[in-house]
Amino acid sequence: MKRKKFISTAKDVINLEIKALQKLKKNINNSFNKAVIEIAKCQSKVILCGVGKSGLIASKIAATLSSVGTPSFNLSAGDSSHGDLGSISKKDILILISNSGQTHELKNIIQYALRNKILLIGIVSKKDSLLYKSADIKLLMPQVKESEGIVPTSSTTIQLALGDALAIATMKYKKFDKFDFKKIHPAGSLGAQLKTVEDVMVKNKDVPFVNENLIMKKALKILSEKKLGILIVRDKKKSIKGIISDGDIRRFNQKGKPIQSLKVKEIMTKNPISVDKNCLAAQALSIMTNKKITSLCVYENKKKQKTVGVVHIHNILNNDIS
Repeated sequence: MKRKKFISTAKDVINLEIKALQKLKKNINNSFNKAVIEIAKCQSKVILCGVGKSGLIASKIAATLSSVGTPSFNLSAGDSSHGDLGSISKKDILILISNSGQTHELKNIIQYALRNKILLIGIVSKKDSLLYKSADIKLLMPQVKESEGIVPTSSTTIQLALGDALAIATMKYKKFDKFDFKKIHPAGSLGAQLKTVEDVMVKNKDVPFVNENLIMKKALKILSEKKLGILIVRDKKKSIKGIISDGDIRRFNQKGKPIQSLKVKEIMTKNPISVDKNCLAAQALSIMTNKKITSLCVYENKKKQKTVGVVHIHNILNNDIS
């Protein structure tokens, strides 16, 4: 019976927060557009600040904005009155988060912003508050019911959701794409999944290129030296004509025919599968898996006949990409 009561409590809390989010959704207006445009145009930093739970939300929003290309950091409301106001420049944008808009610790920050003409965005739920009246851009939060009537839950949920919406809208406005995202997320599983074929491919002298008229006896030496298990076949104009894999050679040998004196073009598989160098490595792995092959030719600038590299399935797996 007690367990059922806990489940009921959990559902009640979640339902309150869902209702709060629905209210927030209805509250989004043109002030949101103004905020996104100003944040995207900012040539300096976006500084977020709140008190208590709102301060924790400010920290998370700052981290999200930074992760999608808008340099941001969280300012401690308590420390701001003891020298940290000096970290705010006139070119910065200041976002203050407060449910009541009357929090004592924010008053000095608001006054500093007004004196120095620093653009102030207020995320607040009360129109009669100092923050709402002082903000250049007012993002009004709906009045919501908290869990047990007192615990900051629904209010912080909508603050967080609005921050996420600001970050994603700003990202889209700035056309910040997956390649930009990759640059600031180089480590961890996320960084691995954002790696492109170019990041892991074999290139330059390591690519096992052979001419289509080369005798297989010599080609086999190159196959052994490069240790990729494939040969990339080109004509005299260096256009790709085909590929030879270990498997192709084994299958040919099973027919009992001598291979040493044959030309490469007599053994090769024509029209090898290729991908653009900007293709995600994870996508390349999917192609190899579906086609039951171990390597792909890599091209750039839509020039499929000019291979600039080769990606082997081991290159991808060794980078913890799956």
